[in-house]
This record gives sequence, C-alpha cells and structure tokens, in this order.
Amino acid sequence: MRNTFINTLCDLAEKHDDIFLLCGDLGYSVLEPFAARYPDRFLNAGIAEQNMTQVAAGLAREGYNVFTYSIGNFPTLRAMEQVRYDVCYHAANVKVVAVGAGYAYGPQGVSHHTTEDIAMLRALPGMTVCAPADAGEARAAALFMANHVGPGYVRLNKSGEPVLHDASRPVKMAPGEFVPVKDGQGTLVLATGAIVTPMLIELRDNSLDWALWSAPFIGGYNRETLVSMSHRFQRIVTVEEHQLSGGFGSSIIEALSDLYATGVLRQMPKVERIGVPNTFISTSGTQEYLRQVAGLTLANVSR
Repeated sequence: MRNTFINTLCDLAEKHDDIFLLCGDLGYSVLEPFAARYPDRFLNAGIAEQNMTQVAAGLAREGYNVFTYSIGNFPTLRAMEQVRYDVCYHAANVKVVAVGAGYAYGPQGVSHHTTEDIAMLRALPGMTVCAPADAGEARAAALFMANHVGPGYVRLNKSGEPVLHDASRPVKMAPGEFVPVKDGQGTLVLATGAIVTPMLIELRDNSLDWALWSAPFIGGYNRETLVSMSHRFQRIVTVEEHQLSGGFGSSIIEALSDLYATGVLRQMPKVERIGVPNTFISTSGTQEYLRQVAGLTLANVSR
C-alpha cells in the first residue's frame, strides 16, 4: 500500500510540478525514486516531525502541495500542535501521510501503535481524512490528494496487504461515499483501512450473507447515501483498527444521529462497533496477533 501510494505520487509529480515531499528520516527503499526524479522537491527533515510540519506549512505558503511522510504517530500525535495551528488554522495545502496504521508496526510496541489518530485528525477543522483499504484505494488516494487543495491526512498500512479490488479497474472513491466490496442483506459491515480485507475473509469463511463496504474517507458523509443505507439494512457494524472513542464508528453514529434528530431519518438503525478497546495494549507482536488481542473480529457481533 505505501509503495503504491508513493509510486503513484511520484508519477503524478511529473504533471503536478507543485508536489513537494518531506520525510522524517525514513522511507528507505520506498522514497528513493521520488528523491532521484525530483531532487529539488524532496527533503529529509530528519527525526523532527514538528519542524517538518512547520517547513511543510511554509512551503505551502510558497505555492507547493506538500506531503509529509513518517511512521504512524510521529507526523500526527507528536506534531499535533503544528498540524492544528500551522496547517489547519491557515488551511495550508499540506497532506500528512502516516505509514503504519493501527498495529502495522506491532513488534515496536505502544509507541508505534497508531490507534488514536483518526479521532484526533478528524476533529480538526478543514482536515480531510483518508484511510485506504488496499493498493487500489491507495492509488486513488494519491490521485485525490494531488488534486485536493487544503489539509489532508492519509492513513496507510505498512505493506503486503492483499488486493481487495479488481486491479485492472481504477477504484472510484470520493469524500462522503463508500466503496461496495461484497453484496449482502440484513447486516452491513462498514470498515475502514486495511482491516477491510480480513473482514471480507471472515464473512466468506463463515458463509455470512452480509454486505461489506469500504470507507476510504472518514466524515462528511453524503446524506442521501446514509439515508438509503439506513433504509436498506436493519443493522450496521462498523470495524476499525483504532480506539473506539472518537474513531470511525463514532463518526457514523454521529452522522446518523444528526439525521435522526432533524427528522431526516424516522428511525435510527442498530449500530454495533468493533474497534480497539479504550485501553493501551502493552503487548508487542505481529499485526494479525494484535488484532486478535484487540478483538477485531466479527465473532464479537451479536447474532
């Protein structure tokens, strides 16, 4: 996923001469092609993500569409003040790219477990949050962010994710909309990020006739889509590799509740959330193992 995003961005930079890439002293074996092709639009800012974000804001004021790249928590939680004031407050054209969503860097421990970023970033005014599910969605995310003007956040898994969508056809996705993955009835599983594919596998392995949609963009949902979804399905299950508090599932409940409160929805659908318990999991291990420890499985849904 990360390779696809960067390779796509590298190709886009040939046509978009305003694209500038900053990294926090990582990305080796991934970022070299961009650095080689566009040495005047690449800078390794060192292990200084707060400074990197401020440099990005300055470059944006000079007309660049700037992408910052670092591991999970470091360009987000560590640089939160700079993202809030320097990027969002000034509506700067800066895209924060975090690689290692959820437990992708599981063996490195809690410092590298990226499980609060969605809640923090989606709360910022003007921030567009994107969490691709596979390489196809990552490619579409790069294309979107290259043309989007304003703050953006892209939450990438590390690497080696299975292909979810037909590789021969570009994924069509836009803010506020979902991407259908599997048809079904009765229950709709809404998942975001790399956890989508494990959900598809689990549905198939257990012969569950539930629908599955990917949510590559979090927040700002299309009202008509939510209304149609609520009328079609009796139950919605949200799945995220993120803390339950303030995450993707919370954003769905908020949006549906607002529609119900204003009379657009006559009845609230039943919504069940699957996510990381609101506690630190002080265990190191593979992403798959930590997902199990966190209970990120449809087995926890009421039947």
